[in-house]
Amino acid sequence: MDSAEKVCIIGAGGSGIVAAQVLDAHGIPFDCFEKGSYIGGNWRYENDNGMSSAYRSLHINTSRRVMAFRSLPMPDHFPDYPDHFQMAAYFDEFADHFGLREKISFRTEVVNAKPADGAWAVTVKGEDGGERTERYRAVIVANGHHWDPRWPEPAFPGSEDFEGEQLHAHHYREPDVLRGKRVLVLGLGNSAVDIAVESSRIADKTFISTRRGAYVIPKYINGKPIDELSNPITSMTPLAVQRFFAMRALGVASAADPTAYGLPKPDHKLFEAHPTVSSELLPRLGHGDITAKPNIDRYPGGRTVRFVDGSSEEIDLVVYCTGYKMTFPFFDPKVFSAPENRLPLYRRVVSVERPGLYFIGFIQPLGPIMPLAEAQCEWVADLLDGRVTLPPAGEMKREIAREERKQRKRFVASKRHTVEVDFHPYLREIRRERKRAEQPA
Repeated sequence: MDSAEKVCIIGAGGSGIVAAQVLDAHGIPFDCFEKGSYIGGNWRYENDNGMSSAYRSLHINTSRRVMAFRSLPMPDHFPDYPDHFQMAAYFDEFADHFGLREKISFRTEVVNAKPADGAWAVTVKGEDGGERTERYRAVIVANGHHWDPRWPEPAFPGSEDFEGEQLHAHHYREPDVLRGKRVLVLGLGNSAVDIAVESSRIADKTFISTRRGAYVIPKYINGKPIDELSNPITSMTPLAVQRFFAMRALGVASAADPTAYGLPKPDHKLFEAHPTVSSELLPRLGHGDITAKPNIDRYPGGRTVRFVDGSSEEIDLVVYCTGYKMTFPFFDPKVFSAPENRLPLYRRVVSVERPGLYFIGFIQPLGPIMPLAEAQCEWVADLLDGRVTLPPAGEMKREIAREERKQRKRFVASKRHTVEVDFHPYLREIRRERKRAEQPA
């Protein structure tokens, strides 16, 4: 088949394989290119594509029943919160169940993609280093957004002369690097608290430093995974009502007031920032196994770290859990880029400026990402099928601007929250989009 009739999918992680499954179910021909040797993307531990941020002890922080693709539930024998090995096994099962593996070109890197006379010219490099360019009707980007580490910007004064070790969480794998050391973890997101808790068991001393407070949500409430308490009905109630009942539940779990554990008071309300999910951090803080510190001020010399409150500690290892940049090495910046992690996409999927360019999974939901990526793929397949159409470009740009204004009011201002969405409202948006634009047969 002429490749100009096909769609190009970049990446075979969770978003890439569900894109392949949905297109295949719709009878839309495609080529899927994966830089590494395996399915699974970020969830494939030590993925040879060099892009996985998974550490040995990593588990998902949304439960399996809500995280699974609608088209294939996770196995019942999986625990509520599977680890990355089980997630990779689930992706393998998904690919084999739908016969996708033979339709993926492994060890094949997309090195360039650009518009070309109403289509897309995509250049790939194979395992032998040889390159070839083919034309596609559309490109689906599914290379993920947790692989290009963002270091502190700007760097803390004196960091270049710090005599201890400095490590980004992206490169953290095994706890052996923590053993017997005085460890400082910078950040209060999910990776930060996982690493701090792990460090507290084997390090000589563990500190966690943060510039902003956060609500730490337990994984269970009344014996149930906490994300199973949310549903489409409750999500339709005003946010203030949802927050009221959530705070009451957190109060019962002794998690409503982070300052009781030495953490700074959040400068935002619950649900205005991505939650930190951990059932272990607060007890470890309460037991004195982890000590909370404010943000780093500078590295004054040697192994000393000075904090903004004037206190200092001798530190052997600093682990930066400072997030990721959204980058697309296969695009010239003039074709597409995401400065400051800003993605001006219609419904978080469609490029208005570049027709035929779609992005899957470039969201950070309050809830599971995989069902939303699946819904995004269904919409894109409808668009490619011609079953639905997009609004005029001007209308899409106005909607993007409206969403950006809403985003600034809804969530805290940070690079981490530029793609934050509420699970159920966003899913309803995608479903409405599919129905709103339906064309008569």
